[in-house]
Amino acid sequence: MFRPCLTLLRRAVAPALLALALAPAASAKDKEPPIRIGEINSYKAIPAFLGPYKKGWQLALEQVNAEGGVLGRKLEVISRDDNGNPGDSVRAAQELLAREKVELLFGGFLSNTGLALTDFAKQQQVFFLAAEPLTDKITWQDGNRYTYRLRPSTWMHVAALAPKALALRKKRWAIVYPNYEYGQSAVATFKAMMTSFQSDVEFVAEQAVPLGKVDAGAVVQALADAKPDAIFNVLFAADLTRFVREGNTRGLFENRAVVSVLSGEPEYLEPLGADTPSGWIVTGYPWYAIDTPANTTFVEAYKKRYNETPKVGSVVGYASLMSIAQGLKAAGEVDTEKLVDAFAGLKVDTPYGQIQYRKIDHQSTMGVYVGVTAVEDGKGVMKDFAYIDGARLQPPDEQVRKMRPAH
Repeated sequence: MFRPCLTLLRRAVAPALLALALAPAASAKDKEPPIRIGEINSYKAIPAFLGPYKKGWQLALEQVNAEGGVLGRKLEVISRDDNGNPGDSVRAAQELLAREKVELLFGGFLSNTGLALTDFAKQQQVFFLAAEPLTDKITWQDGNRYTYRLRPSTWMHVAALAPKALALRKKRWAIVYPNYEYGQSAVATFKAMMTSFQSDVEFVAEQAVPLGKVDAGAVVQALADAKPDAIFNVLFAADLTRFVREGNTRGLFENRAVVSVLSGEPEYLEPLGADTPSGWIVTGYPWYAIDTPANTTFVEAYKKRYNETPKVGSVVGYASLMSIAQGLKAAGEVDTEKLVDAFAGLKVDTPYGQIQYRKIDHQSTMGVYVGVTAVEDGKGVMKDFAYIDGARLQPPDEQVRKMRPAH
């Protein structure tokens, strides 16, 4: 008499027992430890760029993890601030490896901190993706097996601007730059390119200023006194804002051509607003006028997530984390040597379009937008711009081999 009840009970309980039997496997997969990634940057020192940069890599992290992570594991980023100091960068890297047990590193903004992390990667044989530092030494003179770089180098930025500068046919040039690795490198490259193609060029004034401490009045007066035909500017961030406003006040830029690295980036145009000078030839990121599917998708996702518009830093942060995710997938496992090998020739989709990490020097082919500054509705913008693929902004391979040490 109890058989029908037992049969019904078995039918009711069987699915539950089956679910319990399968549950341990599912839960074990969910409990796979995350892939821990160390990130180091100068957040307090350069907030205008690095605030958006952090939001960029956080957006990429959320997207990657929402799709199941990489190699069946979620990604986790442990971030540290280096105060814009190379020594602090190395100490942060040591702590991330020893205490946090990260598998790889990325980040860097200033060229001097980037070089410190590049050397650390070489000494410790840990993978390092230099996200933003621009100095050529990272991929050339101080390049090593364990370091790759995302952002276009100083040489690439200057190479994008040099044809425009030469087309001006100006003879007397004045130069202003931050007096550290990045500024020094940009100026040396600019001078070399100009003198190679214009024999009568003269450099009539040169102002090298301490990073973050420009005496704008004295600098503007010194440049004006030299009566140049054109100015090559490498200042950025707050130094650029002070220089532009003082230059506007004293009429330095009136009827004078200006070629300026990075000055078309939203990070630096937005603070200038209506004070943005018109007609400067610049590199930057006119996100509001780039109608490619890759950029449109990124801008929409970024605005939806943060309720603000993206900056160059946003792109760099996003593309950095996406590069790491793609590299890990290509490596097939979390192993430093396999990751290093996987990055050689790796292709990655970014808001700028697809890029590739070059085997010869570990530099990505992320390109550069070049245009001119203007003011619209009281805001600084870039107009008449064009994108130059980073693959076109490279010296001959033979020259690269001579500059880059064997490893």
